[in-house]
Amino acid sequence: MKIARVEPGSEAEVLGLGPGDELLSVDENELNDSLDYDFYTDSKSFHLKARVADGIREWDVQRTEHGSFGCDFQTYLGDQKHSCSNHCMFCFIDQLPPGMRESLYFKDDDERLSFLFGNYITMTNMQDHEIDRIIKMHISPINISVHTTNPQLRVRMLANKRGGEVLKYLPRLVEGGIAVNCQLVLCRGINDGDELRRTLSDLLELTPMVQSIAAVPCGVTDYREKLFKQTPYDAKTSAEVIDIMEEFGDECKRRHGKRIIYPSDEWYLKAGRPIPPEEFYEDFDQLENGVGMMRLYASEFLAELEKPHRIYGTKKMDVVTGEMASPLIHQMMAELHRQYPMVEVTVHTIKNKFFGGNVGVAGLVTATDIIAQCEGKLTSGTLGVPAVMLREEKDTFLDDITTDQLAQRLGVKVEVLPTSGGDEARALLRSGLHIARRRRA
Repeated sequence: MKIARVEPGSEAEVLGLGPGDELLSVDENELNDSLDYDFYTDSKSFHLKARVADGIREWDVQRTEHGSFGCDFQTYLGDQKHSCSNHCMFCFIDQLPPGMRESLYFKDDDERLSFLFGNYITMTNMQDHEIDRIIKMHISPINISVHTTNPQLRVRMLANKRGGEVLKYLPRLVEGGIAVNCQLVLCRGINDGDELRRTLSDLLELTPMVQSIAAVPCGVTDYREKLFKQTPYDAKTSAEVIDIMEEFGDECKRRHGKRIIYPSDEWYLKAGRPIPPEEFYEDFDQLENGVGMMRLYASEFLAELEKPHRIYGTKKMDVVTGEMASPLIHQMMAELHRQYPMVEVTVHTIKNKFFGGNVGVAGLVTATDIIAQCEGKLTSGTLGVPAVMLREEKDTFLDDITTDQLAQRLGVKVEVLPTSGGDEARALLRSGLHIARRRRA
């Protein structure tokens, strides 16, 4: 691992290490990436071998405390991200239109990103020694895109001959004490129905170390040229998925006192069924997959409104959202206005034409569509944009348009709204305490 920078005053600097030097091993354990480095140097004593300008040097390091040793590398992983070797029949990246942020077209399948950032992996580019390392270092939890436990079907769905073989790693991880979160992307007529029952039955035997299982429908855009034909789920087929998922969730509840198996919110919206109550989702283990996100948002938003807030003068604002969340956002903003009449929020539902009109989640709304559908229609000088529409730095949309560019184009101030319901309510009410809030009838 080649050092890019050494922290001033650190133990690494005291040893004389500097940029360009290469760390080779710690206690004879080879260093491949930042996980190896962090794991083996987080000790009060270790034997370090490095290649420096005048050759190989070794030290017996004695430290006063655990923590950072002081070396930084060219990337946060210490090497490059592992790219995906699959050609999944449902891959969303294969369906992306041109003109988006360049980083969005990279497919990662890296177990280190799973641990560090919650990314999901298929395990098809992993080998036995990498599973051994996860268990040895207790890198837990690991998030796995399972999709199906039928080996032949998994090979077909991932278009990778190792797709079925690597399923053997699931019980090995669980037996090694590694907690696992599972994701099932369901394709209509492919891995739902009896195949879904098989998958859930197999995963049920690995609970409770398999600590959560979420099913999401395959996303379909208009950019599927030369890709496997996918039929979107309708109300009937969505309801069938819900029934299977809830049946197995009930069985988990009976066995472990916890549901573990959850359908994402999208199934309920497609089926025309109400989102389950808050207690259904327990610890909200799979929010990143849209499981219980709408229920949690509503609960937090309404709970914040119940607190006293003082508003000075009036406040008028526009906000944008996607088609899926639109009914909920309209409902919340109406309740906000009912309790605080001096705050008026106009909701603009953005149809996702950028992806072809079949995608309704707010996180995939682009500035291109916001401009096309909001220009000349805003009622105030401020446009609220949910943070989920922007990259992590909260400044750029998927289509590589910045919030500043959006503001300039629409002639308004753009305010980035927090993702959680409570934080968003506070942002909309930002002013302090209010005594004369209207109570519910």
